[in-house]
Order: sequence, then C-alpha cells, then structure tokens
Amino acid sequence: MQRSGVEGSREVVNRLIRVERLRSRTSSDALQLLRRFGMTALNIRRSALSLGCFASILEQKMLLVRLLILIVLVPVASLWAESPAEQAVLAAIKSPQTTVVHFWAPWCSNCQAELKTGGWTKMINENPQVKFCFVSVWNDGQDGHAMLNKFGIADQPNVTILADPRPRRGENKIKQFASLPLSWIPTTWIYKGGDLRYALNYGEIRFPVLQQFLTDSQSEWSHKGEPSIE
Repeated sequence: MQRSGVEGSREVVNRLIRVERLRSRTSSDALQLLRRFGMTALNIRRSALSLGCFASILEQKMLLVRLLILIVLVPVASLWAESPAEQAVLAAIKSPQTTVVHFWAPWCSNCQAELKTGGWTKMINENPQVKFCFVSVWNDGQDGHAMLNKFGIADQPNVTILADPRPRRGENKIKQFASLPLSWIPTTWIYKGGDLRYALNYGEIRFPVLQQFLTDSQSEWSHKGEPSIE
C-alpha cells in the first residue's frame, strides 16, 4: 500500500512537470508568435514609410523636371515670338498693293553703298504707289533713322522705318523674319497681296532690276487667247 501511494505521488509530480513544460512551451510559442507579428507590423510600417518617401521623392523630381522644361521653353518661346517690327511688316504685306521690305543696317558697307548711289531715293520717289519698309536688323534695336534722313528717305510718305530689337551677334541674333530665312544684308523682298513675289537675298541690289520686279509684280502673267504648245 505504501508503494502504491509513492508511485501515485510520483505520477502526480510527473504530470505537474509535464503541464509546466507544456505551459512554458506554449508561452514561448506565443511569445515568438507575438514577436513575429510585431516584426511583420514593423516591416509593413517601414514599407509604408518607404513608399511614402519614394512618392515624395518622385513628386519632387517631377516638379524639378517641370521647372527645367519651363526654364528651357520660356527663352525658346521668346525667340519665336514676333517682334513689333515683324508684326508691322506682316500687317503691311497683306495690302493689295506692292510692298518692298528692305533689310539693312547702318554699319553694313554694302547697305551704305546702295544708299550712296541714290538708287533708293530715286526708287521711292518714282514709285509713290509702292510701300517701302526699311527694317534695320542686327543693330541692337537701332533703326538708323539718321542715316536714312541724310539721303532723303526717312520723311517720305510711302516709307516706314522699323528696327528689330535683337542683337548683332550671339544666340539671340535674328535668323528668320516672317517665317523666311534671313542670313545676309542687304536683303530685299517684294510682296503683293500678301504673297512673296521676288526675294533678293544676297548682295547689293541693281536698281533697274528692282524696278523691273516692281513692274512685273503688277502683271497678271495671263496668256489667255494665245495658242498653247501641243
């Protein structure tokens, strides 16, 4: 009977030990589970913060790109914008009558040579029905009025004196006017009814040739009634 009691006591003790071990293991597993959950939550939070930082950085970079585009486009747009002189010429050439647009500069020796011959003065006086626009270019916005006045051109009723504001040298130097290339002075264009009839883009002008072009610009170039080439 005593042995049975001792064995029973041992069994109880063993059970208590197993229960305690099971409880310890359960507590340890629960603690590990909580730790894992905590780490997962922390990682999720870190990921969310990383995504937020990435979005913020991306937004800042996009803003920087927009600013750079704006910085580039504003000067380009200003270069493409029509100057007051260009606007005045575009309005003048729409007239049904003939308009001569002459590009020049007071410092240009070829332009001075044209003036010295008196050819422009004679041309203007003998063609009162023609509009003449003297456009000073590559001269930092100076219109050369004093030089034109010296040759009796400035005060003629059919003459308009204009100046492009852009400089003589550098990236902002004018390279086209009224959508046409401008690479040399003196240059002379002849318009009628908004259409370009003749363009003399290089060298000093021959005034008899210019007079012929003015006459021809009035022609309809019609050959009605003439036999055609079969």
